[in-house]
Amino acid sequence: MLASLEKALLTLRILRKLTVHGFKKPHDSQDVRMFLSMVFDRAKTMLECRKSLRSVDHTVAAALCEKFAIHLTKILLDTLEHHPFSYVDFIQPSLEFAVVYVFTPAGDSLLFERFTVQCLNLIKAILLCAEYKPAKVIEETKEPETLRAHQIKMGFFTANTLTEMCKKLVTHYFLLTTEDLKQWDSDPEGFAIDEGGESWKYSLRPCTENIFLTLFHEFRVVLSPVLLEMIQNNHNLVAPDNLSAILKKDAVYNAVGLAAFDFYDEVNFDQWFSTTLGEELRIKEGNYRVIRRRVAWLIGQWTGVKLSQELRPALYSSMLPLLEQGEDIAVRLTASSTLKLAVDDFEFNTDQFLPFLEPCFSLLFALLQEAQECDTKMHVLYVLSFIVERVGFSIRPYSNALIQYLPLLWEQSAEHNMLRCAIVSTLVHLAKAIGVLNKDFYQFLIPVIALSTDMAQDAHVYLLEDGLELWLAVLENSTQMTPELLQLFNNMQPLFHHHADNLRTCLYITQANILLSPEQFLKMYGEIVVASSNEMLADMRSEGIVMTMRLIETCLRSAPSIAQEIVKPILPRVFEAVYRGSEYPMVMSMYLSVMSRILLSSRDVFSQVVSIVAQLEDSRAEIILDKILDVWLDKMPLVTQLERRKLLGIALTSLLTVQSSYVLEKFCGVLLCVTEVLNDVVKLDMDGGMFDALMYSDQLSSSVSEDDLDYETEHDQRRRMLAATDPVHTIVLRDYLQTQLTELHQQLGTSQFEQLVQTVDVETLSQARLYVII
Repeated sequence: MLASLEKALLTLRILRKLTVHGFKKPHDSQDVRMFLSMVFDRAKTMLECRKSLRSVDHTVAAALCEKFAIHLTKILLDTLEHHPFSYVDFIQPSLEFAVVYVFTPAGDSLLFERFTVQCLNLIKAILLCAEYKPAKVIEETKEPETLRAHQIKMGFFTANTLTEMCKKLVTHYFLLTTEDLKQWDSDPEGFAIDEGGESWKYSLRPCTENIFLTLFHEFRVVLSPVLLEMIQNNHNLVAPDNLSAILKKDAVYNAVGLAAFDFYDEVNFDQWFSTTLGEELRIKEGNYRVIRRRVAWLIGQWTGVKLSQELRPALYSSMLPLLEQGEDIAVRLTASSTLKLAVDDFEFNTDQFLPFLEPCFSLLFALLQEAQECDTKMHVLYVLSFIVERVGFSIRPYSNALIQYLPLLWEQSAEHNMLRCAIVSTLVHLAKAIGVLNKDFYQFLIPVIALSTDMAQDAHVYLLEDGLELWLAVLENSTQMTPELLQLFNNMQPLFHHHADNLRTCLYITQANILLSPEQFLKMYGEIVVASSNEMLADMRSEGIVMTMRLIETCLRSAPSIAQEIVKPILPRVFEAVYRGSEYPMVMSMYLSVMSRILLSSRDVFSQVVSIVAQLEDSRAEIILDKILDVWLDKMPLVTQLERRKLLGIALTSLLTVQSSYVLEKFCGVLLCVTEVLNDVVKLDMDGGMFDALMYSDQLSSSVSEDDLDYETEHDQRRRMLAATDPVHTIVLRDYLQTQLTELHQQLGTSQFEQLVQTVDVETLSQARLYVII
C-alpha cells in the first residue's frame, strides 16, 4: 500500500506541473478539465482514507494520505494563480468544497490543520483574484469571464453563508486552545511575538485571521451587524474564573481589532475605551491576563483608526500598569507594541506624551533586560528606539541607563546579527537625540561603527546600512576630530566602489569629516577621496555626479589653500565636461560651481587645468578657454539656485582683469550675466538704498533661536560657520563689479575702455548702470 501511495503522489506531482505549466489555456483541454473535476472527489477519498488509517495506527500511510490531499489543493491553488480564467468553471465547486469541510460539521472528523489552511487560502485566493473583480460600474467590465466569475462569487456568498462563516471563524477558530495556553505558560515570549511575513500561508491562526479580514473587507455591509451583535453579546464583564467566557471574549475582541479599518463607523471606541475596556485592564485575577493582553492589543489596533486626541494621555496611562514587572510577560510585550503604535500615529503629540516618557522608558528598559529570547529583545529595543526617534532631545535625561546597558547587550549578542542590527539602529537614534556624546558612549560607538562598516567582516552584510547612519550621527555630534574617528575612514574606500546603494551616506560621511577637521582630514585622506571620486564619476548618473561635485566643492570651501592641489586630478574631467557643454543643467551647474571655486582660489591652478584639457583635446589653451567661456555664458541662465548664480557671477567678474583678449571679446556677455545676477540678489532697503540680499551680517549666529539650537547639531554649526566665510556671503557683488571695472579701466586706458563699452548693447548697458558706474 505504501508503494502505491508513493507512486500516486509522484504521479500527482507530475500532473500538477503539466497542468499548470504545460498548457497556455488549460480550459481548452478536455483532459485538464476532467482532471481538475476529479480533484474534489479524490480529496474526499484521501481524507476518509487518512481517517481510517489513523484509527488503526498506520501513521506512515496516513501521513502519505495527508501529503496527497495537500497536493490536490496545491493543484487548485496553482491553477487559479496562473490561469484564473481557466479556473472560472471551478470557482463554485472549489468554494463548496472548502466551505463544507472548514465551516460545517461534515469536515470535523476529517480535517487536519494543514488541509484547513489550504482550504482557507483557496477561498481567499478566489476572493482576491484581480481577474475576478469587475469594474466599479459593472456594465463597463470588458472581460465576460470576469463578470461570470464575479456573479458566481456573489451567488455563493449569500448573507446566510457569510454569517455562518464569520461566526465559525470567531467562535471556533479564533478561540485560544489548550495548547496555546500551555505555550503561553511555558514560552510567554514566543507566544507574544506575532508571526509576521507570510505565516498565513502555513499556520492556522494567522490564516484564519487573514481570511476573516478578507471576508470582512469584501462583505462589510453584511458582516458588520454580525460582529456588532457579537460585541453586544459579550459586552458585560465576565467572571475571572469563567475561562470559557474569557476565551470567547478574547476571540470577539480579536475580530474587532482585525476589522478596525472597515468597522470604525459602527463602534464608539472612545466610550468603549473609557468604560468597559479600561475597567477590564484593571482586573488582575489570573485568567484575566488573556483579556488584559487582548484589550491592550485591541487599543493598539484602533489607535490609528478612531481614538480621539484627548484620550491619548489616558491610553499612555493605561499601558503603564501593563508594563510593570509584576505583570505577565506576554501582556507586557503586547503593551509595548501598543505603545509603539500610539507613538507612531499621525496625530502623535510629543507634549502629551512627555509626562509619561520617564516611566514608559524605564519600564521598557526593565523589560528589555528581563527578556531572554533574541527576538523579544529585538522587539523591545525597536519600541525603545522608535520612542527615542519620536521624542528627540527630550529623551536626554532618561537615556543613561540604556546607554550603559547597550555595550553589555552588544557583547552578549555576538552570535546574533539581527539583534546587533537592532542595537545599531537604536544607537543611531540615541546619538542623534543626545547631541554631543559623552566620552564613555563615544568610546563604545567607535568599535561598533568599525565592525559594522568593515567589508572584511561578515557582520557588515547585516549592519552596514545602520552602521553608516551611526557613523554620520557621531560625526555630526562631535566637537573635534579624534585619532579613532579619523582612523575609521580606512573602511570607506572599499565602500565607495562596492556599495552604490549607500553611496549617498558615504559621501555625507566624507563631507562631515571634512567639515569637522578640514586640513587634518584632507592631508590624510584627500588624495584617496579624490581618486575614488574620479573613478566613480565615469559610471555615475546625474544624481551621483551632483553629490560628488558637492563633496569636491566642500573641500574647496573648507580648506581652499590645500584643497586646490588635492582636487587637481579630478578637475580636467570637470573642465572637459564644461568644454563639451552637453551635460544636464543640474550637473552643469555643479561643474561651473567647482570651476568658479578654483578660479577664485587659484588662477594658476585654473590655467594649469585648462592647459591639461588642451593637451587632451589636442588643442591650444586659448581655444579651450574661449569655448569654456562660451558654454559658461550660454548655460548660466539655466543655473537656478541663487547662491550658485552669485558664485558664478563673482567668478566671471574676477576674469575681467586677467588681461586676456578672449575674455574681453566676451565683455558684453560677461556684463549681461553679472547684471542678471545683480537683478536677482540686489534688493532695496526701507530707505531705498541697495543691498546684497545674500550677505551675512555680523550677527549671523544671533539669528538662530534657542529652540533651534536644541535641534542643531555641531555639524549644523560648522556648516553655518563655513557659510559665513564663503565669498557668496562675504563679497558684495555690486561693489566687486565696480572695483573690477575701475581696475580694467586703468589697465586699458580711457580710449580702449570706452571702445570696449561700446561693444555692449544699449539694454545691457542701461541695466548695468543701475548698479555701477561705467
